[in-house]
Amino acid sequence: MTTDVLHSQHGAADGGHHEHEHHDATGMKMYGFWIYLMSDLIIFGSLFAVYGVLHNGTAGGPGPKDIFELDFVLIETFLLLFSSFTYGMAMLAMHKDNLKQVMGWLIVTFLLGAGFVGMEIYEFQHLIHEGYGPDRSGFLSAFFGLVGTHGLHVTFGLIWLAVMLIQLPRKGLNDMTRPRIMCLSLFWHFLDIVWICVFTFVYLMGAL
Repeated sequence: MTTDVLHSQHGAADGGHHEHEHHDATGMKMYGFWIYLMSDLIIFGSLFAVYGVLHNGTAGGPGPKDIFELDFVLIETFLLLFSSFTYGMAMLAMHKDNLKQVMGWLIVTFLLGAGFVGMEIYEFQHLIHEGYGPDRSGFLSAFFGLVGTHGLHVTFGLIWLAVMLIQLPRKGLNDMTRPRIMCLSLFWHFLDIVWICVFTFVYLMGAL
C-alpha cells in the first residue's frame, strides 16, 4: 500500500512537472511572437511615415482623390474585419475543444482573407494598367509600398492558415497546434488593426 502511495505521488509530481513545462514553453512562444509583432509594428510605422511625407508628391500625376474608390475598399475592409470575427469564433471553439468548429471557422476565415487579397491584387492591376504604377510618382511608390506590404502579410497569414487546416485533422488540438493557433490569432488581429489605420490614413483621408 505504501508503494502504491509513493507511485501515486510520483505520478502526480511528474504530471505537475510536465504541465509546468508545457505552460513555460507556450509562454515563451507567445512572448517570442509578441517580440516579432513589435518588429513588424516598426516596419509599418516606417511605411506610414514615408507615406505621410510623400502623399503629396504626385509629380503632376494623379493624387489620392483621383484613384481611390471608397466603395471598393469598403468591401475589402468588411471582408478583413469580418475574418477577424470568424477567427475569434475559432478561438472560442478551441477553448471548448471542439475541433470540428475550429476547422469550420478557420475555413471561413481563410475564404474571407483570400477574398481580401484577391480584391487588392485586382486594385493593383487596375492602377498599373491605367499607368499609375509605383514608378509614376513618390505618392504611388509609398502607396504601393505600404498597402502591398500589408497584403503580403495577409498572404503569409493565409499560407499559415492553410498549413493549420492540414495539420489539425491529423494532429488534433494538442500542445503543438494550440500555441500555433494562438500565435496566428495575434498575427491576424494585428493585421486587422494595421488595415484600419491604412483605410483611415490612406484611403479615407486621401479621398476627402
